Amino acid sequence: MREGSNVLMARLDIGKQIFQRILVVDDDTSVVQLVKIKLESNGYDVLTAYSGEQALAIMDQQGLPHLAIIDINMPGMDGFELCQRIQTFSDLPVILLTAMNQEETVIRGIEHFAEDYITKPFSPNELVVRVRRVLRRIADFGYTGQLVTHVDEHLSIDFVHKRAFLDGTEIPLTPIETKILFILMQNAGHIVTHDFLLKRIWPQDEIYEDTLRTHIHRLRSKIERNLSAPHYVLTARGIGYTFFIPHK
Repeated sequence: MREGSNVLMARLDIGKQIFQRILVVDDDTSVVQLVKIKLESNGYDVLTAYSGEQALAIMDQQGLPHLAIIDINMPGMDGFELCQRIQTFSDLPVILLTAMNQEETVIRGIEHFAEDYITKPFSPNELVVRVRRVLRRIADFGYTGQLVTHVDEHLSIDFVHKRAFLDGTEIPLTPIETKILFILMQNAGHIVTHDFLLKRIWPQDEIYEDTLRTHIHRLRSKIERNLSAPHYVLTARGIGYTFFIPHK
């Protein structure tokens, strides 16, 4: 369901070369440098952080990467907590690094936080292959490298700070509204089913479509100029929702 993001990329970044940006988070300096060198040699733009707190600060200042590679076992904020924090404003794909090969830890990570995981010690070449596989699934969604995503002359979104700008007016978004918008924009031009949204937004809870519809209505009331005739978040009756990117 991550396909369709090229629509948004073309709308936002036309004429500009897009580099896929990866954030590497690990308290082990040697691991960070090894991963950074290997990824950069394969053409990726790499940001590095040595703690969960530093990773959040980087995103706060520079916006979201395309992918995060996160170590689970870090002092202070561990990898799972960092993933939980990121999930409050995005559906950012994550590859977990772990020195722990316990089945319970791996299952928890895959079920709730990550697209993939790799166990230390690892092959740098294998990591690159896994990175490529995840990035192929999300294509080139054009939010990266900038704090504010400009949809058109009326609407802009700042995912990290959970806010929208409608005709220049700043509008706060709730974490759920922000994540719904992120998923819909990531799949711009394609229908995102009710079931997919429910599983991505509330992975650990049994939530029904009525609750989703309530959040969609509240989101529309904030970003739509005419609530009776939505322009951005459109309903595919009986199926789900789609985000419409207007053409110039």
